[in-house]
Amino acid sequence: MSDARGRDGGPAFAGRAREELRRRSEFAGARVVRGLGEPALFAITLSAVVAGLYVTVGVVAEDALGLTPLVFLVAGLFLVATLLTYIEGSSLHPERGGASSIARYAFNELWSFVAGWAILLDYMIVMAISAIAITHYVAGIWGGANDAGAQVAIVAVCFAFVIGQNIRGLTAERLGTVLRLSLLNIVVLAALTVLALAQHFDAGALTDSVELGSIPTWEDAFFAVGVATVAAIGIEAASGLAGEVRVGRRGLRRFAVAGAGVTLLLLVVVSLAAIMALPVVDGQTALAGPYLEAPMLGMASSLDPGWLADAARWTVAVGAAVLLLVAMNGQMLGLARLGYSLATNRQIPSLGGRLHRTRGTPFVVIVIAGLIGFGLALTGDVVFLAGVFAFGAMVTFALAHLSVVVLRFREADRPSAFRMPLSVRLGRGTVPLPAAAGFVLAVAVWASVVLLHDGGRIVGTVWMVLGVTLYVAHRKSQGRSLTQRFTVPAAALQERVEAEYGSILVPVFGVHLDDDIVGTAGRLAAERADETEGGAVLEALYVFEIPMSLPIDARVPDERVREAKRVLARAKAVGEEYEGVEVATAMVRGRTAGQAIVAEARRRGVEAIVLAAEEPTRVRGGVIMGGRGRARDRFVGETTRYVVEKSPCKVILTAPPAGEEGTREGVRP
Repeated sequence: MSDARGRDGGPAFAGRAREELRRRSEFAGARVVRGLGEPALFAITLSAVVAGLYVTVGVVAEDALGLTPLVFLVAGLFLVATLLTYIEGSSLHPERGGASSIARYAFNELWSFVAGWAILLDYMIVMAISAIAITHYVAGIWGGANDAGAQVAIVAVCFAFVIGQNIRGLTAERLGTVLRLSLLNIVVLAALTVLALAQHFDAGALTDSVELGSIPTWEDAFFAVGVATVAAIGIEAASGLAGEVRVGRRGLRRFAVAGAGVTLLLLVVVSLAAIMALPVVDGQTALAGPYLEAPMLGMASSLDPGWLADAARWTVAVGAAVLLLVAMNGQMLGLARLGYSLATNRQIPSLGGRLHRTRGTPFVVIVIAGLIGFGLALTGDVVFLAGVFAFGAMVTFALAHLSVVVLRFREADRPSAFRMPLSVRLGRGTVPLPAAAGFVLAVAVWASVVLLHDGGRIVGTVWMVLGVTLYVAHRKSQGRSLTQRFTVPAAALQERVEAEYGSILVPVFGVHLDDDIVGTAGRLAAERADETEGGAVLEALYVFEIPMSLPIDARVPDERVREAKRVLARAKAVGEEYEGVEVATAMVRGRTAGQAIVAEARRRGVEAIVLAAEEPTRVRGGVIMGGRGRARDRFVGETTRYVVEKSPCKVILTAPPAGEEGTREGVRP
């Protein structure tokens, strides 16, 4: 522990330190700890790209036929332009909301709402399409899934799981799981693609089946481009993390390059292999027939010999079902964050953003979206749903591209961590060519949907009219302008510290080990107090783990705040039983407890952290602190292990093994 006299030479400073710590011990605020980086952005984007291939190749092939690889190439280029647009827009204004937030600064609240409302529908449609696809992939290995009752049951289970998980709260660690599953499925797709190309490569299968303008028609090809952009919804979801990511200029460039490269490669090569494995014959392909909802099963079934096809089919079916379920979780995550943003900006009734009493998640919008998505999935018509998706997606993406172009002029001098390449100067600003091209293509595809797709035109128009009517009525009922921004004041907890003092940091969790942790720290602090004239200080810390469905600065439910106050009050009472020891208390927000503890230790300059190593159990890694078994985890859970590995100072672990008292001291390697 640090000696308070050592920083300013005397006990007077220690007295001022204690006064400052008393002041900031009030239960008035919780600091925000930000720590998401490139992996989080890449995980969400990549999972959407891979999941998009599992569900869209068949629908695209139905319209594009032999031009399917070319359509995916155009869609891939559009996705790259959209990725660049979202990165630049979010860099200019790092605020949650995706295209809705970008449009807010380029235009006004009305256009911001239009962008957000349109993409809300698309989130639900992508979840519905994914659920339908899951039933067909499962049917590839279990024939019973073809029964109508079984399909409804599978879809219901999928949505119940997604709703439950998002109300419970997705944590940042699960993004690592998403990324690993996406990478695993890329390996599966890569192997399947190589095998399909090796056995079925035939360039003539493409050129011989195409008669430009008639097979397929230009109208069908344009519509197919819109369907192929399903993967772009992952970009919107990743953009919703703006404001809490910690990615510098180089990191953004790496993300842009990696995201663009992987997206283009996957879309083009996988679609090329699919159309060669199941070629177009007489204007038809099996991709758009029996394998419409599960095109990768068609690729797997085309392999020789039979045992290889069976193995590939099982692997693809299991991988696709798992990844699509994870992707549904990702879509609901993005939807929940967007819905919360619309509610806090008074663009929809505040009820939509109401938080769960104990979980702190926007459960109202999650439940409503899940029920609507379930209803859409019951149609079982992925072609119809794809048309509606294209309507909403093109509205949102067109506004996003146009907004960035406008901001290049309106905020020409505003610093930004990222500017997309290929810009031309025009007057006092510049025109980013990728954004301009993306806007033109989005408008063209939207026009093709309106003119040629009855389902997309009718449902999309009704949805947008309903939303704008709701927005106008809501604003007028409150006597507010349709174009100005008004926010719901969030009772966000915020701790501000003007000075840093050395001390012992004591995280508490509201578990039975808390008293042991504080007691150990109190004894150590009391020893230090005997050596100083100013006494000793413990800093008790309570971490609010904010689920990924909410922005990091979202309001913490009152019940959780009361629990934090109770736990910290107990820690203060136990710690101050030791002579000469004062306990300062604080609350902090973070995605994970371990990351928040380490960040606070660095910020406060503490010399030690006292933390629990829970009782050994038969579950490797421990169960109290959320352990996940690793070969080297013997007496700590995930939070404790993270702190021991990452802490900038000494970590003292208190672990009373089954009926015995004792402490272990560990220092980060």
